[in-house]
Amino acid sequence: MAEKWIYWLKEVAAEHNNTVGKKCANLGELTKAGFRVPPGYALGVEAYKRFMKETEVTDRLLKFLSSFHADPDNMADTLKFEEASKELRAIAEPVKMPPDMEETIKNYYAELCKEACCVDLYVATRSAGPVSHPGQYETYLNVCGAEDVVKNVVRVWSSTLNTRSVIARARLGLPLHYDPIGVAVLTMVDARAAGVMFTINPVNGDESKVAIEAGFGFGEAVVSGNVTPDRYLVDKVTLEIEERVISDKGCEFVLNPDTREMEYKELPPDKRKFPCLEDREVIELTKIAKQVEAYFGCPQDIEYSISKSKPFPENIFLVQARPESVWGKRKKGSVLGKKSGLDLLLEKALTPTKVKI
Repeated sequence: MAEKWIYWLKEVAAEHNNTVGKKCANLGELTKAGFRVPPGYALGVEAYKRFMKETEVTDRLLKFLSSFHADPDNMADTLKFEEASKELRAIAEPVKMPPDMEETIKNYYAELCKEACCVDLYVATRSAGPVSHPGQYETYLNVCGAEDVVKNVVRVWSSTLNTRSVIARARLGLPLHYDPIGVAVLTMVDARAAGVMFTINPVNGDESKVAIEAGFGFGEAVVSGNVTPDRYLVDKVTLEIEERVISDKGCEFVLNPDTREMEYKELPPDKRKFPCLEDREVIELTKIAKQVEAYFGCPQDIEYSISKSKPFPENIFLVQARPESVWGKRKKGSVLGKKSGLDLLLEKALTPTKVKI
């Protein structure tokens, strides 16, 4: 019997980390715990393996790489890796999925559309590695229509061949052509505002505070650092907003309805310094953050989105949650004792090496 490779988010949880990747497993866990998560489904790492093997993409990648030689720690060879990455992605991305896989993904998408009472639902195809390295692989937003969902799943798989990932695997002595990941197909929130929150003050490690950052439009603008977000610091016990910084946000990350591409759109002068969040939303986000932290048992780094069409508080959605990575480590003592060897190796591989010329 063939191994299962596709799951509804409500079918997966933390123990499926190696099956569907951390992001999908965490979203499934949040769904199971009753938090408001956009509906969606997950393609497991087995789907990646099937695609690479059954379409003969693996063989073609290996053939190209058989004549590729470069030193990942030599900055002069960076261009070689960039060129190789382009070639590798050009091999993988145009390839069609095995017909049964394509049909299954389209059927799940049709079911998602049916549940949303929508013909062609907007979704995101998000990468989900078994080992979490935010920003290493790629995400595609506002994907619409069954054909585009299939195409963008392949693009997410292809992003394992981007320059950064290929160099990281070269440093570790791992196969350059192969890095199985999961993919989350997640309903898009029609975001009025979005951002991140930490259940610990990221500046000084104060566990009695929740720190919230927010920008207009979709959350990638805040996560990437491309806009200066509004910032709030809230006391966990009293729910008092102790600090409030309303920034000049400049622009928002939104969908261009004409090109159907995501883009940064300049905000009008009267909106640039207007608060992204209402005070009641800040308080509700703090309550949710506390619940997520209590559920997982450690400080959390949470991504959220505020819908423009749903009433408060049903307009608040969680789109990611993971352990906070700076202060959480310090408070637990030895980092080595809390990480697997693979985690440590990958962390080292993804850190640019300083080369003396």
